[in-house]
Amino acid sequence: MKIICFFYFRGMFSFKSLFFKKPSLAMNKFLIVGLGNVGEEYEDTRHNVGFKILNRLADDYNCIWESQKLSSRTLLKHKGKQFILIKPTTFMNRSGKAVRYWALKENISIENILILTDELHLPFGSLRIRSKGSPAGHNGLKDIESELNTSNYARLRFGICQESKPYDQVKFVLSNWDSEEEKSLPERLELTSRAILLFGLEGVQNTMNQFNGK
Repeated sequence: MKIICFFYFRGMFSFKSLFFKKPSLAMNKFLIVGLGNVGEEYEDTRHNVGFKILNRLADDYNCIWESQKLSSRTLLKHKGKQFILIKPTTFMNRSGKAVRYWALKENISIENILILTDELHLPFGSLRIRSKGSPAGHNGLKDIESELNTSNYARLRFGICQESKPYDQVKFVLSNWDSEEEKSLPERLELTSRAILLFGLEGVQNTMNQFNGK
């Protein structure tokens, strides 16, 4: 009797090559990943704005979060599209493990993945959306690139900085929003939620055109 073995070595194949031809249903599914750290001590920190964005979006559509493998997860349905929202529970620096797991489980192509993260080098509340790019020193994005074996995934960066750059950047991103930021956050989160939905409805290019710099 012949025994045929197949071996998979991470890094030998691109993330796209792990999928067979995508069924039409998969084209209407999107994986939206908010980056952050789990635990009450991180809940209202600037570094957790990815979680905060998804919490706002889920609340607007009465979505219920469930604790599932590697993440808190919920499903949002909007205009024929399915948005699978996840908040990785692996901590920021290992976010890629959760992204990879859910993309494969839900058969979501790389073009339908959007990562939400904080950006120290953007003014508070401003948005920058890109279809690909470097991690730019962000450890969560570094791990995602490593796990997916590509940098060709869309990311939405939410600005968290004020006019002057903080001396201790680590302390700054892990600190809570100040009172002025708290007042402005609801409006900025609502704007970001609209950008996420447009990403699913019209694609990354139109989303960039409409929301970059806002």
